[in-house]
Amino acid sequence: MPIQVTCPNCLKRFQVSDKFAGKTGPCPNCKKQIKVPDASEEVVIHAPDDGAPKDRQGVSVLKPLQRTETDVTRKGMIITFGAILLAVAAAIGLRLGMETIPIYIIAMGAVFLAPPLVWSGYTFVRDPELEPYVGPDLRNRVLILSVILAALWLVYYFVPSYVMELDSPVEMSYLWFGIIFAVMVGLGALASAATFDLEPVNGLTLAGLYFIVAVILALLSGLTLATNA
Repeated sequence: MPIQVTCPNCLKRFQVSDKFAGKTGPCPNCKKQIKVPDASEEVVIHAPDDGAPKDRQGVSVLKPLQRTETDVTRKGMIITFGAILLAVAAAIGLRLGMETIPIYIIAMGAVFLAPPLVWSGYTFVRDPELEPYVGPDLRNRVLILSVILAALWLVYYFVPSYVMELDSPVEMSYLWFGIIFAVMVGLGALASAATFDLEPVNGLTLAGLYFIVAVILALLSGLTLATNA
């Protein structure tokens, strides 16, 4: 095999045939006489043995594991805006078509709004340095968090009745609504962080996305969430 030679005079690097090992000859660049090192002077660096099976040439037969990057941002944006647009259209339709929206429709809206917002929100707040949840694992975590976030609206419906002894949550002031809303978002942030192994700020962002969109849609549909009293 060729021998790597470096001229000590001009520092030119070149290769010569191994048949010239140990011999002296002129440098092709500066013409100074240099000695070609023999095989015993060649330094060979061996990589540590990884313990994997080898072929006849000593090369590992196992393919290295490669991380597969999952680009879900574009799909997440499409699902997010599509779901929001449909929800906005439904909210405006309810406002135009009904004077009073039944409680079961409100509950259904809170439940069905959660999965697309949770799924798409996760694609934005997940840690790009970690492998994302995909497939059935992602689906199950989305459903679990969606149920938790939708169930947190029970705080809005029952706390005014038990704490402030009100007949309806709409009778509470906007100040109390803000406090209860902050509690709901905080609990949702904890649930989001635990479900998807997120940082606290990212969990807060994910939960806040759902609750803020839900409140906006509720106002668009004509629902009264609190009073000025």
